[in-house]
Amino acid sequence: MNKNLFEVLKTRFPTDLSSPFLKGRQTISYQNLLDRTAQYANALGELGVMPGDRVAVQIDKSGEALMLYLGTIRAGAAYLPLNTAYTPNELSYFLGDAEPSLVVCDIEREDALRGVSGNAEVKTLGDEKEGSIITHVDAASTTFEEVVSDADSLAAILYTSGTTGQAKGAMLSHGNLSSNAKALAETWCFTSEDRLLHALPVYHTHGLFTATNTILYAGASMLFLRKFDIDKVMDVMPEATSMMGVPTFYSRLLQDERLSRDSVKHIRVFISGSAPLSPEVHSDFEARTGHAILERYGMTETGMNTSNPYDGARRAGTVGFPLPGVELRITDPETGGELKQGEIGSIEVRGPNVFEGYWRKPEKTLEDFRDDGFFITGDLGLIDDQGYVNIVGRDKDLIISGGFNVYPAEIEAAIDAIAEVGESAVIGAPHSDFGEGVLAVVACKSGENLTEQDVLNSLNDVLARFKQPKRVFFVEALPRNAMGKVQKKEMREQYAETFQSPKQ
Repeated sequence: MNKNLFEVLKTRFPTDLSSPFLKGRQTISYQNLLDRTAQYANALGELGVMPGDRVAVQIDKSGEALMLYLGTIRAGAAYLPLNTAYTPNELSYFLGDAEPSLVVCDIEREDALRGVSGNAEVKTLGDEKEGSIITHVDAASTTFEEVVSDADSLAAILYTSGTTGQAKGAMLSHGNLSSNAKALAETWCFTSEDRLLHALPVYHTHGLFTATNTILYAGASMLFLRKFDIDKVMDVMPEATSMMGVPTFYSRLLQDERLSRDSVKHIRVFISGSAPLSPEVHSDFEARTGHAILERYGMTETGMNTSNPYDGARRAGTVGFPLPGVELRITDPETGGELKQGEIGSIEVRGPNVFEGYWRKPEKTLEDFRDDGFFITGDLGLIDDQGYVNIVGRDKDLIISGGFNVYPAEIEAAIDAIAEVGESAVIGAPHSDFGEGVLAVVACKSGENLTEQDVLNSLNDVLARFKQPKRVFFVEALPRNAMGKVQKKEMREQYAETFQSPKQ
């Protein structure tokens, strides 16, 4: 049986192929999708792309971008999406490492990409069906037989952010992606009647796989926005039944007076991921709209691992329970031994969603997997007394101060509870006496002001002394990447010399 992801998704398409798949600057029906992706698959073959080859893509979000993605999957090649913010210098590493046979980029980036593409063919694609690849696509047949793929055949390579070193290419198989789409569609109760508000980028697992593949598996449709624009989001909200977003989407919605119970009355579920959702945003959003945001937990290497329940309590500050087919355990980071419920340790997962390994990095792959197949995520967490998974932070974010383990998430929650605080991040900086000193970076809410002493005073009766920040700095906003994740590596570099000064 063909395990090609597209073949799996195709079996779930609506009977009426005139049903919309995508509504945005382009309107694409399921029949349009079948025809256009066949043209892309045929065009890739004409351009010399063979099954197993990599197709690297750095283009803006559009309906055509999704057609290229799905055409690549149909052709049995591996799709390699690249952040549109990457510079040619950064791209030279990814392209040199992945060695794609084809690179597709925006028209205006063509000259720059040719300089770092190596032996790869370079084609362009614009969002209005423009670019050099379109000539090949438009002339191609609308009939294509999916390349036969095993469940473990390579479907995509996604490079990790590289915050702990050189970026690594996570190899995702057809089985990884199809199993996750099935689990999410069923867990979140998606049906062909759903219309997902999609304002995420499509070079990241969230917008490309979690959103798009799940919608295709459900035979549903998407309201496709190029980016999160508050006015456009509010305009299409009445048409939507569901929304996936990063936490900043929800905090921005809360700042808009148009957000009300009436404005979201057609929505059945709001889903958040890619970065931690603060309990304050969770509670404020529920108070304003009547909706408890459903938070889940995943990563580049695994897709989604856990989710708060669709039916049942969606607990703020937690990421719910393992998805169907996913096993999760908490282990001692040093010994690998499984810990008791309620104890903080390393989160490890095993299941059909877990990636095949790192591209051309067998040593790193071996290092990150246990002998029994569990993947060491690098996240720290616990399973509470009700079985909900709680993320405490990244292993690399753990602060050891004076011999004590300090978990940034606990301190951030205490600081975020201060009425004037909009958001905070806690990091460790080198300290001659303590090894690492706890340091907080705080962004106040608009129109609010705090001093360092105000924050420290607020924590006196909340946290043990060794957990309290030794310094507090204020910024307009925390540095984040495109998916809303706070860039702690950047802050650690910025504040590395803090405790070298007289005030410690």
